[in-house]
Amino acid sequence: MEVVLAKSSGFCFGVKRAVDKVYEQTKTEGKKIYTYGPIIHNEEVVKDLEEKGVVVINDKDELANTHEGCVVIRSHGVSKDIYELIEQNHLECVDATCPFVKRIHNIVEKESANGRKIIIIGNDGHPEVEGIKGWSKTPACVIESKDEAEKFTTDKDEKLCIVSQTTFNYKKFKDLVEIFEKKGYDIIVANTICNATEERQREALELAAKADVMIVIGGTHSSNTRKLYELCKSECEHTYYIQTLADLQLELPNSVELVGITAGASTPNKIIEEVQNYVRINF
Repeated sequence: MEVVLAKSSGFCFGVKRAVDKVYEQTKTEGKKIYTYGPIIHNEEVVKDLEEKGVVVINDKDELANTHEGCVVIRSHGVSKDIYELIEQNHLECVDATCPFVKRIHNIVEKESANGRKIIIIGNDGHPEVEGIKGWSKTPACVIESKDEAEKFTTDKDEKLCIVSQTTFNYKKFKDLVEIFEKKGYDIIVANTICNATEERQREALELAAKADVMIVIGGTHSSNTRKLYELCKSECEHTYYIQTLADLQLELPNSVELVGITAGASTPNKIIEEVQNYVRINF
């Protein structure tokens, strides 16, 4: 039996950069370190940082009551008013916003200032999407499904700017944009899905199409891992979604020739290696 790991698995550039920045801060003894939201959607990493004294600030109210120390902004980014609050409270700010996300903030701020209504294709309530909304000068609209896109209406003279959550499914993004284009609005479309996401999804699909069994590793709250699971499931019926090796309950018949493994952008290499080695040794 062959075990194949997708080439683009585990930490993407933006997540690795954010995690590294927090660990760098922990080297300064006695320093109060906070992250605005969990640094990544991976409980193992968050737990390890907590043991090193890193505290998670969960919302704006908690931030408003913080007046000392350093706040690390995670790769998902935050709305403009969070930066203003950090400055107002005289806190040190370590900005680990992914450059791909920062680019969306710039587009949204500029185009909304130019009078365009902002449409974000993504998952409403996701931290990245919440951050993007906070850079629009006017209320932004979030669209996640074909049904929502079909139902969308606005003044025919209104100009639109469409952006995407960086981890959104590329094919789905194109399908939703097509619906908007058919409505005849004046639209600027910025495909802001990051290259790493596109590449990861393409590789996972190709591997799932050949595999008898697929294992997708990632945090339960990880949007990009959930999308990898959905894609793999569409090609390979026997697809498992796990967070760590402890979640893996695998019974493989003798007919299985190829087991594919992929992992979300917030999955540490250590966990991927544990799963890979376990499958290789035990089956």
